[in-house]
Amino acid sequence: MGTEEVLRLTVAALMALAGERQNDLAVALGQSQAQVSRKQGGRAHWSLEDVDLLAAHYGMHVLDLLAGPTHAAGVLHGSLDSLRPTGTPKHRQGAQPSPLPAGASAAAAVEDGAADVQAVLVPAVAAQPCVLCGQPTPDELEGFPQHLSAEECAAAVAAAGAPRPVAAPVQDSPESAPASEPLPAHASDSGGALLPEPEGDLPAPADSAPTAPAAAGLRRGAPAYAAASLVEEISDRVHEVLAAADSGDMEAAQVELIKMAIPDVMRLLKSSRVGGRYEHSEFPPTQDVLRKRSQKGADEIWEGRPKWRNAGLLAAAKRGESIEVTALDMNAAYLSALKCWLPIGQLKEDTSGVHDRKKAGVHLITPADWDHTDLPNPLGNRVEPGELWVSESTLRLLLDCARQGLSDAPVIHRSLVSGATEALLEKLRRALAESRRTALAEGDELTVAYVKAMYSKFVSTIGESSANRELRRPDWMHIIRAKAFANLWMKAHKAHKAGLQVVEISGTDELHVVGDWRPVFPEGRDLNQVKEKATYILGGKR
Repeated sequence: MGTEEVLRLTVAALMALAGERQNDLAVALGQSQAQVSRKQGGRAHWSLEDVDLLAAHYGMHVLDLLAGPTHAAGVLHGSLDSLRPTGTPKHRQGAQPSPLPAGASAAAAVEDGAADVQAVLVPAVAAQPCVLCGQPTPDELEGFPQHLSAEECAAAVAAAGAPRPVAAPVQDSPESAPASEPLPAHASDSGGALLPEPEGDLPAPADSAPTAPAAAGLRRGAPAYAAASLVEEISDRVHEVLAAADSGDMEAAQVELIKMAIPDVMRLLKSSRVGGRYEHSEFPPTQDVLRKRSQKGADEIWEGRPKWRNAGLLAAAKRGESIEVTALDMNAAYLSALKCWLPIGQLKEDTSGVHDRKKAGVHLITPADWDHTDLPNPLGNRVEPGELWVSESTLRLLLDCARQGLSDAPVIHRSLVSGATEALLEKLRRALAESRRTALAEGDELTVAYVKAMYSKFVSTIGESSANRELRRPDWMHIIRAKAFANLWMKAHKAHKAGLQVVEISGTDELHVVGDWRPVFPEGRDLNQVKEKATYILGGKR
């Protein structure tokens, strides 16, 4: 075993003993989580400078850190103080390592690769199921609990004395998986084996699901950080284009990056789905209600785009009242909306009139009346009565309003649905969000513009657009857009419940309110924050 491999095992052991994750260690070293992940995964090297920083972080001498996981763990907890060079500070105290079985050697076990370093050193520390083999591991790769090598997976499975399960990646957790949708043909598990397509509408075979302990561990909150490789691809593309631009011309680089946005985001989508439990259909047959009636026309789906102003406040302003209004802007509305329930396969008709929350698609409904004059209708500015087709996001919003007692539930006449998951685009969304967050922190507006072009063009071209020939899912387009509108409505409802008066709501990102909004919404440019666009006076004496 080489020195660097021993170092990686040592770092994994020390992180587990200290109760740290890769994000915590990255902050301490002044690096990104992606950098730590690559170094721990063997895709990048720990440098001598890194070794100095690691030793300083854990409060030990460099030689202690390089002496192997057993020695370093002992130094960390003060059990080998006599071996520590004079003047080296102690690290924070914690639980002592559990004793080894009689006759066992931790160093030998680690060097022989016969045992997981976490099991040898600190079996009392909680571990999460590896996304590949389902056995407990303290390690992470690209933000997911995972053994550092195939040999470790095999050893963990052998030690457990159980057959290797097919574990679903975090992005397609059991809670998000459809209950009755069969696995598509050629959908592969994490181990690469092809799964046969079940006949009819039978559920997936039981052996294609994680074992109960593994599934429970995933549901308990296994981390779902953006894959480091996706973030790296985004960063590398920006640097590549900027380096090719004449004298680092930022404007020329931005133009070039925006041209590349569609093929680049589609490549990222494909990368994000590698190892996914479900293989989505890219070109399913398009239902009639999703077909455009003309080249520049629209199909039959109503997305619920809001365009509303508070008639009561406008009337008060006309009477001469002076009302101070703040216009708030929602950040990256379409990027946030990528987290929505999307159908995996071809849409099929359902006339039961019952909404299945594990399926998604489009629905023909008769909406209930909306009687609130101080809140916008969640259906948007539609005035035509009667039946209409809505997407999954709009229907779920209407049903949530009914559960809260704001209105009656809509009547569902007909649905076109498929088994669905809320996590289909989650790895892509997280990678774009992480890249955007880092770029904002570093003042890198070039990357911010590139990321915005990718997610906005992705949404606008996955319908019937000639600009994107890699995916045709008009149902996804409507669901994502409607989700952005639903998110804006929910912000308005949150403001209303907090005692603010809602003046206006429009587009995907504009909310105007009266009152102190800062205790209600965090301010900033991140996805969960809002920013103040303007303040103005409505009405008043002229």
